[in-house]
Amino acid sequence: MESSKLNSIRSINSNELIDILNKLSKTEPIKKWDLGASCSKDHSVQVDKGEAKQLKGAQRCSITLRVWNKEGLVGTTSTTELNEKGLIKAFNAAYQASKYGNPDDVPDFSPLAKAKLPKLHKPVLPFKGLKELLKILRSAENDLLKQHPSIKTVPYNGLAETIFQRVYLNSEGAQREMKSSQASVYLYARAEEEGKKPRSSGAVRLAHGVEELEISSCIQEAASRTISHLIYQPIETGRYTICFKPDAFLELLGAFSSMFNARSVLDGISLSNINTLGTKISVPILSLYDNAIHPSNVSSCAFDGEGTPTRDLCIIKEGKLENFLHSEATARRFGVNPNGHAGLGSKVSVGVDWLVVKKNLNMQSENQQLNHKSYKDPFILIEGLNALHAGVKPSQGSFSLPFDGWLVNRGEKISIEAATVAGDIKEVLNNIIQIEEQQETTHQGISPHVWVDGLSITGEE
Repeated sequence: MESSKLNSIRSINSNELIDILNKLSKTEPIKKWDLGASCSKDHSVQVDKGEAKQLKGAQRCSITLRVWNKEGLVGTTSTTELNEKGLIKAFNAAYQASKYGNPDDVPDFSPLAKAKLPKLHKPVLPFKGLKELLKILRSAENDLLKQHPSIKTVPYNGLAETIFQRVYLNSEGAQREMKSSQASVYLYARAEEEGKKPRSSGAVRLAHGVEELEISSCIQEAASRTISHLIYQPIETGRYTICFKPDAFLELLGAFSSMFNARSVLDGISLSNINTLGTKISVPILSLYDNAIHPSNVSSCAFDGEGTPTRDLCIIKEGKLENFLHSEATARRFGVNPNGHAGLGSKVSVGVDWLVVKKNLNMQSENQQLNHKSYKDPFILIEGLNALHAGVKPSQGSFSLPFDGWLVNRGEKISIEAATVAGDIKEVLNNIIQIEEQQETTHQGISPHVWVDGLSITGEE
């Protein structure tokens, strides 16, 4: 199949949509309108011992349309029909819904919906197609199985590619558009040895296209992680010094991102409140950013669901809460500008993009000897957290999570058979005793290794 056909997706014509909506707005007493649209073409494959387990190909389009009637009330509707007929139906549905809009919670256009956007490198790389994806993943699975005799299967795996287009338009002339491509590979190996429990681990890689995916390093990481858990033992229940690997610390921060979410604050489901801004919430050596436009963020977009430019936002500066994540509506309530974290819907959502954890190099901790590569005393190194959907209570701050990790003593790593780590996120942030200087880029953000004192570990009885 020709590359042009493989790469083609159903394109969104912004000027055509604007013309249609401007005409429709004159047929009804509409004050203003805005629209968010996305189209994508996706391929994904999974394999099982060399055989195709799942092959998927799809083209998706979706539109979210909001209209404001003459009374200023808002109606919202969504459709997958990206044509004039679909827009007419959606427009009429949104107008009818506007009659029942909530007068106490009326969103508006972002004041930055026409501001200058950051320049991002967003290439559209060639599609490989399902046949080539299957060939690549079969080879990756085979290579992973060869890494160690104990690796018997790769039960969870996937290789995917997508080309997508995003658009934001409004009746005041805002016109945002982005097109890009993305690819991902996931390999999760399972090792089995006689008389022992199966041990598993995996790795993920993201890139702008399949040809840029670091598949070899993904194989090596999945294998080394799995092999490192072959020698394991139970651990006694107690309080331990913990070192979170970058992936694990980012997972924990993400699970409690409502602390920084202005919508959660206003809805009363956050650990923070309006008065928390400017107060100390962590140790002074910690700074945290949400950098949606970081070059390593493959999924970056120059604008959010409301057309607001995305940017590098400081959340915690030297231990103090500097900013909340805002949409237009929450920013208006706080008397600030939106900062590029909104999704478009009947109730505008707010969320994190790409967390970056930094150490304040001007303020040294008292525990400079703590380094996961050289520290001699016993500590627990946590690789990843599990069951985040069930073991976290964001509004209370508590967590109790199974984890993958090792007990490390004088450089020797012994995998922990099964255990949970429990605590309170506020205590975690205030009991950080060391942040290593070397940052690592992961598929979900950037962080160094972070040391926390006195967390509770419950071993399997």
